[in-house]
Amino acid sequence: MRSTFLIALLFYSISFFGQIEKVEPPFWWSGMHNPLLEIMVYGKDIGSYDVTIKEGVTLSGIIKTENPNYVFITVDTKKMPAKKFDIEFSKDGRVAFSQPYELKERRDNSALRKGYDSSDVIYLIMPDRFANGNPENDSHPDLKEKADRGFDGGRHGGDIQGIIDHLDYIKDLGATAIWSTPLLEDNDERYSYHTYAQSDVYRIDPRFGTNDDYKRLADEMHERDMKLIMDYVTNHWGIEHWMMKDLPTYNWINQWPGYLNTSYRMTTQYDPNASEADYKHCMDGWFVRSMPDLNQKNPLMLNYLIQNAIWWIEFADLDGFRVDTYSYNDKEGIAKWTKAIMDEYPNFNIVGEVWLHDQAQIAYWQKDSAIGALQSYNTHCPSVMDFTLHDAIMEVFHEQEARRDKGVVKIYENMVNDFLYPDINNIMVFAENHDTPRINEIYPNFEDYRLVMTLLATIRGIPQIYYGTEIGMKGKKEVGDGDIRRDFPGGWPKDKNNAFTESGRTDQQKAYFDFTKKVLNWRKDKEVIHTGKTMQFVPMDNVYVFFRYNDGKRVMVILNNSSKPQELELSRFQEMLGGYGQGLEVISNKKISLEGTLEVPGKSPMIIEIL
Repeated sequence: MRSTFLIALLFYSISFFGQIEKVEPPFWWSGMHNPLLEIMVYGKDIGSYDVTIKEGVTLSGIIKTENPNYVFITVDTKKMPAKKFDIEFSKDGRVAFSQPYELKERRDNSALRKGYDSSDVIYLIMPDRFANGNPENDSHPDLKEKADRGFDGGRHGGDIQGIIDHLDYIKDLGATAIWSTPLLEDNDERYSYHTYAQSDVYRIDPRFGTNDDYKRLADEMHERDMKLIMDYVTNHWGIEHWMMKDLPTYNWINQWPGYLNTSYRMTTQYDPNASEADYKHCMDGWFVRSMPDLNQKNPLMLNYLIQNAIWWIEFADLDGFRVDTYSYNDKEGIAKWTKAIMDEYPNFNIVGEVWLHDQAQIAYWQKDSAIGALQSYNTHCPSVMDFTLHDAIMEVFHEQEARRDKGVVKIYENMVNDFLYPDINNIMVFAENHDTPRINEIYPNFEDYRLVMTLLATIRGIPQIYYGTEIGMKGKKEVGDGDIRRDFPGGWPKDKNNAFTESGRTDQQKAYFDFTKKVLNWRKDKEVIHTGKTMQFVPMDNVYVFFRYNDGKRVMVILNNSSKPQELELSRFQEMLGGYGQGLEVISNKKISLEGTLEVPGKSPMIIEIL
């Protein structure tokens, strides 16, 4: 009888231990700014049990939803040291099973980590297409899509190890930070390589590596004085996310009778004349059918996203976020999400993707915007992306005839509106990214590339370049996303051309790389470029001249977009040049006179450090 009882008890215990399928966050840290930790426990009928925690831990709240398979447990960690404790689940006054949990010790000065800023140059990588450092993880038995490098929309095998293997290449180029498109698990059957349709937000996709590999990437970067930026998605998950099989609450996602795609009309977020129907259609509609729209109005969902973001910062030792589709979120929810992270890490940086074509509308989304204040709104988001500058760059270098509304005047006009931004140095400037046409496809001539890269290296803000641009990589958006996300040559063992090495580059690749390396490495220690003021002059003859200056330094930048040489009367720029007679032209490394006139070759840039 005794043995039968023990066997039954053992079976009873095992069955209930196996009942817990997920605990998220899987662990936490002591000494956080917000002491309230909400632990989600998922398992069959877990909500039917009473929850207690002993060992000196304050249990401050328990929430059970309409789905009995979830329970949300709030623990007050204030003044709690790093420790392990048990969460006990009981019925009829008897403990049925327990779940161990741990508060870990934080890194020294973790809360004061310094995010990326205008002293950085960000290198954007699509990991699946960059380099395959570990061919053994190209496919995974538990994930649906297998590697197929022959399909431009398939998984090609690039991974975290591939990035680590080429950190020295990126540093040598002059980039100081890496923004990687998402690395979390995406279990879609096809097109999962971009990983914007995530199926588990606490797990690195095994085809990229492990959570520890991601942490190792950050460690390797920090040893090189580089910064790691995570691409975070708050607006949606993937249809294969494990919660989609068993939602915690009906309104965890935005539900419609049937399916409704977003209208993509982000302007309804702040349009004072917008109808409620149009507002809801944009914000609550799904981005695409395979990406369920998350409901940040649900406080449990919102807190889940906040804690997940903080967990990755703390676990992987991150230096910043780029937030995908920032302005598609519930505007009040995303502001709370952003503020919670910035309260925890006041020197962190977050750039929101606000893909709009009007500077006032983009500036609305930056922290402390006077435009947002007109509607008593503050996103608390430190940085936004300068999409109007991107729009201008996509056109101006084809427009060689000097006209009032064509050519480099479009860049000038973009800069005119800098007063709209509360922090002009903390905006991301770029010519392209993983969603846009490749700039070298638009401008196949090296002369135009030099103009684009010179502009990005010297203008206010945080420059971002897209992997492969620095070796002249092309790609047509109209052909498909796969074409603008080509494999980096040399990232796979059998590649004939290895552009990661100087000896492996073609003459054309070398010209692109060497120019990019020169201007980006020059920029590294130039405080006048990082935080200096700007003075610009109205373009004449399709030549744009602007200065970056501070109390100690002045830099003159000239972009001659005309195919013809242009002679500049330097007396026109005496506000900046008065009292100075010489300059060092950075690209040619030659001293030049700053008196009288200056001839600028056709389709050429100049960067002149005034001596």
